Amino acid sequence: MASLQDQLLKAGLADQKKAKAIRNEKHKQRKQQPKGAVQVNETEVRARQAREEKAERDRQLNLKRQQEAERKAVQAQIRQLVETNRLDRSRGETSYQFVHDKKIKKMYVDDTMADQLSRGRLAIVSVSDQYEIVAEGVARKIIERDAQAVVVLHDRKTDDVGDDDPYAGYEIPDDLMW
Repeated sequence: MASLQDQLLKAGLADQKKAKAIRNEKHKQRKQQPKGAVQVNETEVRARQAREEKAERDRQLNLKRQQEAERKAVQAQIRQLVETNRLDRSRGETSYQFVHDKKIKKMYVDDTMADQLSRGRLAIVSVSDQYEIVAEGVARKIIERDAQAVVVLHDRKTDDVGDDDPYAGYEIPDDLMW
């Protein structure tokens, strides 16, 4: 079987002069290489680099997918915590105003909820572009997963006496707003 070079010469696609020049060039390259050195095949090197680059891209893509899956799992946990522990605010008549994303938001709650929100016993949580009220313990669990989800959670004061309030007998006028 004739070599590709011989076949091209017979077909008339290449001439004897070019074939001889290419043979001489290859011979010179082999002579210039030191003894014992392996001739590097450029296509193999490119193929190996392409495989390595593809493997790196695949690793990066898998890492992004894994992070996205973890984020979705955390959001599902938060959503479940809120769904199971949210407080009913359907009887709310008092407006409670708070700031979220540099905007003042308003939600209607009853008087005890407003008091507990200001004392830090309740918290407002944002889930799926809705605001819900949950207990402080649930809000702390949500903060562990995603701090951005909790919109309002006031710090409890150590001097907060709660039910043993010495000023419990003094009522605040209804028309007083601060």
